[in-house]
Amino acid sequence: MDLRLLLCLPLVFTSLPLYCAEIYTSLVNVKQAIIAERKLIDSLKSYIEQESQRLQDIRRFYDKASHLHSEVYKDQAAALANPLLAFTLIKRLYSEWPNVIYSDEALENTQALRSSYEREGSFLPQLEDLQGAVSGLLRLQDVYALQVSDLVKGHFLTLTNGGTREIYKPHVSVPLSGDDCFMVAYEQEDYYHSVPWLEQSVSLFRGLNWSPENQGSLEDALDHLAYSHFKTGNVSYALSLSQELLHHDPVNERVQNNVEKYEKLLLVKPHINGNRLRRPDSKYLRTREVYERLCQNHGSHPTHFQNPRLFCDYFSGGSGLIVRPAKREILSLQPFVVLYHDFITDTEAEDIKRIALPGAYGSSQCLSSFTNCQPPLSATLVPGKQFKSGGVDRRQRKQTVTTQEHGKEHQQ
Repeated sequence: MDLRLLLCLPLVFTSLPLYCAEIYTSLVNVKQAIIAERKLIDSLKSYIEQESQRLQDIRRFYDKASHLHSEVYKDQAAALANPLLAFTLIKRLYSEWPNVIYSDEALENTQALRSSYEREGSFLPQLEDLQGAVSGLLRLQDVYALQVSDLVKGHFLTLTNGGTREIYKPHVSVPLSGDDCFMVAYEQEDYYHSVPWLEQSVSLFRGLNWSPENQGSLEDALDHLAYSHFKTGNVSYALSLSQELLHHDPVNERVQNNVEKYEKLLLVKPHINGNRLRRPDSKYLRTREVYERLCQNHGSHPTHFQNPRLFCDYFSGGSGLIVRPAKREILSLQPFVVLYHDFITDTEAEDIKRIALPGAYGSSQCLSSFTNCQPPLSATLVPGKQFKSGGVDRRQRKQTVTTQEHGKEHQQ
């Protein structure tokens, strides 16, 4: 398994076990979610088939009743003279119509669909999972300077020297919808991240009808975007967006008041300019700029020929890794960054994921509170399973200590 352990000094070195656990937990949760949705798709297919049959029965009853009124009951005198027609008319109104109107079949079909959804409840994501997924997406956006306008199209492009470069090309490109963009922006507490996503949400919502599965709408996106631009000082654009919102919701008194407020502000200060969106400070990473610069330079680091102190070797770490030396690649000296290739095997990785799964916490919980995370993996393994992951744990500790020592030497 080509799992790369990136050790950066003096970056957040001690948090590596947390992020590794977070990655494993997220991967397992996504696999479970895929299986759960596959089952839900099958249940929805069954629901559609049952509802289609129910609607066909209703359509058949409609055709029968409407045919009688268009053909048989045209001549009411003849119809009244036929006791069979009178009987079937009374019978339909007394029995058949109530059976159609008050049928429980639709409710039963809906209840069956809801029950299948609730059965998968333990494997379905919660709000904290959605927040964690959004945080992960924004973390990628920040670290690799990804463009939101390209992300919504399924492309991972970053700006480099005035141009763009694709840093990742997925096998399947998944474009985002206006509602997807709205949900990303809705969870944010800063305008630096929310405004670009709201811009894309408004753009994608325009010209489309609202879908019942959507959480947001064009009106919601316009409302949030207008307020965001007002808070950042771009009053003229906030006014334009609010006027567009009034076109869709002309009786909204709050938006009407906002339009009047923005117009008055522009009369007082007609040339008011918006403030530049400022990225909020990091709560977790003090050396964020250095860390992101290294990531954004991926593939363009100096080579051994440009700097002989950058090299690759089989690293034994003194006496700790003699039997199985690590494949080490020194990427940077300031800060000291080492990339270890093939750090664990596929078998070890699967073993760790399998054992960690029962007590795994969601990624957002671990990130929000370090004290709520599970203890190290080696401290929670059951007897008979500790040897495999214990080897990984020992290798990690050995390489961590040795890399720290080498980092200090290179930085002197």
